[in-house]
Amino acid sequence: MVKLDVITTRGGDGGETSLGDGRRVRKDALRVEAYGTVDEANAALGLVRLHTREDAQADAMLARIQNEMFDIGADLCVPGEAGARLRVTDAQSLRLEEEVAEMNAALPSLRSFVLPGGTPAAAHAHLARTIVRRAERLAVALAAEEEVNPAVIRYLNRLSDHLFVLSRRLNAGDDVLWVPGATR
Repeated sequence: MVKLDVITTRGGDGGETSLGDGRRVRKDALRVEAYGTVDEANAALGLVRLHTREDAQADAMLARIQNEMFDIGADLCVPGEAGARLRVTDAQSLRLEEEVAEMNAALPSLRSFVLPGGTPAAAHAHLARTIVRRAERLAVALAAEEEVNPAVIRYLNRLSDHLFVLSRRLNAGDDVLWVPGATR
């Protein structure tokens, strides 16, 4: 497992970092951008959780998702599609799909696009969703250049759907709806 005794190593002072396989790359490498954005999304999920302490089901889902996002980062930081390293599986995406279906079944049908907002929890879920979408775009771009576990891309795609539906649930179905041309 991981042992972190020394945090400041100065190893990255020259603009490089180590991947999970020990290879050194520039800090602006696409792979580092992808797993760095996953980390950013995970921090945004932490903000959502500040507002879900009273909602045990939502908080438990988000706690699990935060751990899975660390798994995603660990998967992305090691080049390749398979091997002995930690890899994300489609079972994690399937769990997200099941939760999306369950939450969505309890919500009213949408008749317009939803604007990010509503409760603090829902607004933060929307922010996390947009960061997850950016992470997904970066993972897709990386996959066009190097091997990437395809389950990572599927997970990020499902997670953005999950966060959208969760935001609606956190707004108790009282969505902030887009009104086309409202200010013309």
